[in-house]
Amino acid sequence: MDHESPMWLDAFGIPGLDFNLSTVLMMLVASTLVFIIGVAASRQLQRKPTGFQNFMEWIIEFVRGIIGSTMEYEKGKRFMSLGLTLFTYILVANMLGVMMMVVVDHELWWKSPTADAGVTLTLATMVVILTHYYGVKMKGAKEYGKDFFKPLPFLFPLKIIEEFANTLTLGLRLFGNIYAGEILLSLLAGLIAGGVLGALGGFIPMLAWQGFSIFIGVIQAFIFTMLTMVYMSHKISEDH
Repeated sequence: MDHESPMWLDAFGIPGLDFNLSTVLMMLVASTLVFIIGVAASRQLQRKPTGFQNFMEWIIEFVRGIIGSTMEYEKGKRFMSLGLTLFTYILVANMLGVMMMVVVDHELWWKSPTADAGVTLTLATMVVILTHYYGVKMKGAKEYGKDFFKPLPFLFPLKIIEEFANTLTLGLRLFGNIYAGEILLSLLAGLIAGGVLGALGGFIPMLAWQGFSIFIGVIQAFIFTMLTMVYMSHKISEDH
């Protein structure tokens, strides 16, 4: 890997405010693709779905199953849009770096945005904040606050640590899997570009790893969405 990330250092003249331009670009690309998918899926709806509509309805049922497996669906149905958005966005973002990687002047511009720890940890932080918000909204601030002292008051510090641990593990799990996959893909691509022997030795492993990376990308989107709903269930459940 002989490339670097294109950086905008001291953005807007603010010292220490740095942006990874490739990450910003790929976040915009992923968001645009998800928006297009959403618009395309909602056009010309049919009572008996076929083609793309059928595929999107399968994804909706899949996300509904995730919610139903973690909490009562009557309570959890309000999180349907959250789960669907997370799953589709993370899935699309994971796939972007599998399809190709674009390096310009030794700077990596096209990759999976989820291969950046800043993106995945931001998503994880957003999820944890939302769980607290809905916990307070659905149970009330007083009752929700009591949950941090159950079953024993002296466990309160451990529950605070747990919140930070959940954020780190949720974000770093996604980042680690996608980033490691892209490193190996870039190494195999470099091997293929190294000559005829390298191409012969690296082409089949690269195809195999791309297929495996697609599988990992789907699994990681599922795991992130599943854990989001598990955390949400713990916060809104009367038993926690």
